[in-house]
Amino acid sequence: MKKLIASCGMAVLAGLSTLSWAGKADQLIVQEAANNVVTVSQVAKLADETGITLTGQISRHLQGDHYELKDRSGSIGIEIDDDLWRQANLKVGDRVRLIGEVDTHRYKPTDIEVVKIEKLAR
Repeated sequence: MKKLIASCGMAVLAGLSTLSWAGKADQLIVQEAANNVVTVSQVAKLADETGITLTGQISRHLQGDHYELKDRSGSIGIEIDDDLWRQANLKVGDRVRLIGEVDTHRYKPTDIEVVKIEKLAR
């Protein structure tokens, strides 16, 4: 019985600790991004999980929900969930303004996880 209670307690603690792995809430990213309007070249200098606003053109589809965004300063990978892609009625070549979170990696280039995106007029 003691082992069962201990196991249940550990499972609850493990479940609660995963909430801390989730990162910032989208609303916090949107608020932070209002103060961080940047270019692609500036993204490399920012810390992981920094909320940013970025404007550019979706230049190509890489795979799945990964795309490349270009502006005058360079290009960067962006991750756009399918529901955001469909809701904004996007296609490769569209000019967009996005709000997202800088996602740095140890063994691959920094990219942006998009939380909000809008299509702009050309």
